[in-house]
Formats: sequence, C-alpha cells, structure tokens
Amino acid sequence: MDAAYVFRVAFRIEPRAAAIDPDRFETTMEIPARAPGDDGWLFFRDRLWRGEVGDESSFRRVAADRLGVAGSEGIEVVSVGFRELRVDEAYREALRAEIGADLGRFNADDVDEVVHKYLGSSIHVRAP
Repeated sequence: MDAAYVFRVAFRIEPRAAAIDPDRFETTMEIPARAPGDDGWLFFRDRLWRGEVGDESSFRRVAADRLGVAGSEGIEVVSVGFRELRVDEAYREALRAEIGADLGRFNADDVDEVVHKYLGSSIHVRAP
C-alpha cells in the first residue's frame, strides 16, 4: 500500500544581510499516510475538513517542522493548502474498510459521508 497527503506550501524568506526578489516561494510537500488502523492513520480526521486544512495557523507550524525551517530566522511558512490524498487502490480499499468498521468514530452513516466530510473530493487513486 502506498499513500501520501499532498500540500501546497508557501513560505517567505526575509534575510537580514541581503535583499531578494521574489521573497515568497511555493513548493509541494508530501507527508506519507500511515496505513489504516496504524498509529497516526487518522491524520485526515484530525487535520482536514471538507478537503481543506482545518486549522491553517496550526498546520503552518507542522509544515515548518516537516520542511526543517521551524525556528529559522528570516523564513516563515505563510500558507498551506491541502491538494489531495494520493493513494493506490489497495490503500483506498483498506482506508474505506477501516472507516466502515467504526462509523461512530466519525459521526457518520456511511463511508462516503466520512470521506467527503474530511477529504472532500480530494482523493487521487493512482494505478500501480
């Protein structure tokens, strides 16, 4: 199984000893998705809502940590946007099965409702 959360991250660089133009850059960041049922697999529930980052200010700190720029003077993550959960077919099926095994955890009536509630339409299944 293979899966990753894909985000668009913008950061600003404001060096003290030089002037740069542009001072804002964008990049794509992928965070590996944990296997359904494993510790950390509920990342989508805890961080996303309707296909968007649920708490962007908090997630900017997560992105800065992941990118290795947290605490770096003159570098600030200024925005983060969720793009997709990129999965293979095996991961998608395992995710749907794990969600379906405990719908009460998500306060939902079916798996499709859960997927839409947290991921919107942002699941991209890739062929092997």
